[in-house]
Amino acid sequence: MTSPLPSFPAASVLDLAPVVPVVVLADAADAVPLARALVAGGLPAIEVTLRTPAAPAAIRAIAAEVPEAVVGAGTVITPEQVSACTADGARFLVSPGWTEALLEAMRGSGVPFLPGVSTASEVVALLERGVREMKFFPAQAAGGTAYLRSLAGPLPQARFCPTGGIGLETAPEYLALPNVGCVGGSWMVPADAVVARDWGRIEELARGAAGLGSSGGSGGSGA
Repeated sequence: MTSPLPSFPAASVLDLAPVVPVVVLADAADAVPLARALVAGGLPAIEVTLRTPAAPAAIRAIAAEVPEAVVGAGTVITPEQVSACTADGARFLVSPGWTEALLEAMRGSGVPFLPGVSTASEVVALLERGVREMKFFPAQAAGGTAYLRSLAGPLPQARFCPTGGIGLETAPEYLALPNVGCVGGSWMVPADAVVARDWGRIEELARGAAGLGSSGGSGGSGA
C-alpha cells in the first residue's frame, strides 16, 4: 500500500475493519443501498469486484453517494482497469495476482493497493519491490491459516488480507494471526439477500462481521 486513505484515521485498508466485504453486483442500482447497509453495520471498506458489467457504475455510485464508504475495486488484472477504476472513484485496488506491468500501474494510481500472492516466492518478490501489504488468495485452497502462520516467522514484515473460501466460522482463526490485518469475504452479502434487496439482513450480517475485530486481528500500522 503506498498512500493513506483521506478522511480515515487508519493509513491502510487492512486497518479499517476486520472484514472487507467482497461484493459482486449484477445491478448497479443495488450499489448504494448495499453500501449504506454495510457501512451501518460497521464495514466501511467495500471491494466491488470487476466480475460483472455493472461493477464500474456501482463503484461510481458508491463513491458519489456514500461518502462514509471506502469503495475499492477487486479482480483488477490489467493496467487499463487500474486507470478506469480510479477514474470511477475507487479508493483502493485489489488483484488476485500480479505482474510487473500491473504492479507498476497500481503504484502509479495514487491509491492503496493489495496485489495477490499465494506463494512465499511471490511475497519475497513484492517485499523486494517495497510492497508490504498483500492479498493472500485463494486463502483456503492455498494453505489457509497454517500457511500464513508459517510465513510469519521468516517474513514478519509482510501483512495480508486473506480472501477466498473464508466464512464467519473461519475468519477469527485468520484474524488471530500476527501477519493478518483483515480478511475478505462475501458471507455478509449473500446473493439471495441482494436479490431480495434485504438490506436489513445485510446490515445485521455486517455488524456480526465487524464484531470479529474484538476477538482477533493484528492491528498495527500499514506500509
